[in-house]
Amino acid sequence: MNLVSIRIITANIENLVKFYEQITDIIAIQYTPDFAELKTSTATLAIGSTRTLQFFGGESVAQPAENRTAIIEFLVDDVDGEFDRLKNVISPYIVQEPTIMPWGNKSMLFRDPDGNLVNFFTPVTKESVEKFTTKQD
Repeated sequence: MNLVSIRIITANIENLVKFYEQITDIIAIQYTPDFAELKTSTATLAIGSTRTLQFFGGESVAQPAENRTAIIEFLVDDVDGEFDRLKNVISPYIVQEPTIMPWGNKSMLFRDPDGNLVNFFTPVTKESVEKFTTKQD
């Protein structure tokens, strides 16, 4: 089994797609006005409008901008460089500037415009680097 995608439901798809394109430098594939995907080499971040909830049983299935438990994480080559590049974009949303975490990653945490937590991280300890360079089964 492989995790292939995480989907965010939003009331403002245009704004959220633009934000994720800007922070990732990935152009979204906009399949319809209500659904887009940002594809990386390992997984996809899907963004759907609240209108897509009709296919899953209605708007009570998910509520946009209500998540307080999940963190969307991106492995980046240089978290400090990303922080400098994005400072102006993410400044209203910063939760934590680049900080070395106890498990060996240097991490910066911020929210997207809907309030979802986003983590950009770079492994910095030997163990953490090995974890991300060794093939995972």
